[in-house]
Amino acid sequence: MLEVTLLGTGGMLPKNNRWLSSCLISCEGHSILIDCGEGTQIALKAAEKKPKPIDLICITHFHADHISGLPGFLLSMGNEGRTEPVTIAGPPGIEKVVQSLCIIAPKLPFPVIIKELSEPEIFRSGLLEVSFFSAEHTVKCIGYSFYLPRKGKFDPQKAIENNVPMEIWSELQKNGEAVYENNIYTYEMVGGDDRKGLKVSYCTDSRPCGSIISGAMGSDLLICEGLYYDPEKSRGAAEKGHMVFSEAASIAKDACVKCLWLTHYSPALKDPQSGIDEARKIFRESECGYDGKSITLKYENE
Repeated sequence: MLEVTLLGTGGMLPKNNRWLSSCLISCEGHSILIDCGEGTQIALKAAEKKPKPIDLICITHFHADHISGLPGFLLSMGNEGRTEPVTIAGPPGIEKVVQSLCIIAPKLPFPVIIKELSEPEIFRSGLLEVSFFSAEHTVKCIGYSFYLPRKGKFDPQKAIENNVPMEIWSELQKNGEAVYENNIYTYEMVGGDDRKGLKVSYCTDSRPCGSIISGAMGSDLLICEGLYYDPEKSRGAAEKGHMVFSEAASIAKDACVKCLWLTHYSPALKDPQSGIDEARKIFRESECGYDGKSITLKYENE
């Protein structure tokens, strides 16, 4: 299962009830942080989460409200006793930006590994498969998808046909691999076709574009920005490289996602919930995100 927690849902400026952009995804003792706006370590504590399990930090772009909290966050991880390496991934230029920010955090008790994302690829973090897609903002910006695969059901007949000893059936189901009498057996020898896993996609800041739709296609949850809910402000949002609620809802509909969470609100937007109907006119399963909003996603028929 996947646990998703919004830590900060604000854009540009923090407010008393709204920290800047950040989101936490957790799975089987490992966590991924997406973006790290100013105050993220405080937002993490408010959500009663710990920084130590975070192995990967994914940055969407280099505007301050998405990355300026990084030095303080890394220091908090060190103060919590982190010694294992932490990977920071982001668009081209991520290494220079991180090095510049970390001038004020020069002696971390763990290695920092930089992963620049330029060519399409899928990489792993714990059990999760991580991919990215391009967005359209005023600077280079990317969105992310996180996929938790699901193995096929155990098939006793297939195990018999592949001469897999019954003594290791349970071990194969649990660990995916087993050794018996000097022979190596894998789950592929006893399992059926892979079943549908869980997918979460995250995109902010951007104008609507086809790459977001293809990247988020089939997601169980899409977290997408909505700077304003008023359609009359769509032109102003477009000039800033952002989108409004209805545009995010159109993406969710076209990408055939199950649920949409809106985030990255303008500081001028006092009550996002009052405008949620603008999104629901287009995509019924639209919800307003808020700091601390959390969900645990489980496999179908689990």
